[in-house]
Amino acid sequence: MANTPENLKYTAEHEWVIAVDQNTVRFGITDYAQDALGDIVFVSLPALGASVTAGAQCGEVESTKSVSDIYAPVSGIISARNDGVETAPEVLNSDPYGQGWIADITVENSEISLAELLDAVAYQQITGE
Repeated sequence: MANTPENLKYTAEHEWVIAVDQNTVRFGITDYAQDALGDIVFVSLPALGASVTAGAQCGEVESTKSVSDIYAPVSGIISARNDGVETAPEVLNSDPYGQGWIADITVENSEISLAELLDAVAYQQITGE
């Protein structure tokens, strides 16, 4: 059974999101997603300063099984990225909600953006967990 922390928000595309501050959210892929992918061997992160649109592809994760897109959970500007996952992509498997974060997005209002996402219960209904 996948780990689905209740303090996070989720997308139907298997990204998790948490507010860092009033204007910034951090996101990554869920435990369910990393488990489905298998051993992650490569991560392509969005560029620092890039403008991203909610639901649009902004990166890529490659595993021994397949290649999957990473989707922006909210619209905004990439304000930080976790370069460590490019050199050690396996951290997405071992710590998807901690050291395996993907990037931070600066948004106009993180509370409004987060309100549009799924809570843990709704996400678990999607994954059948």
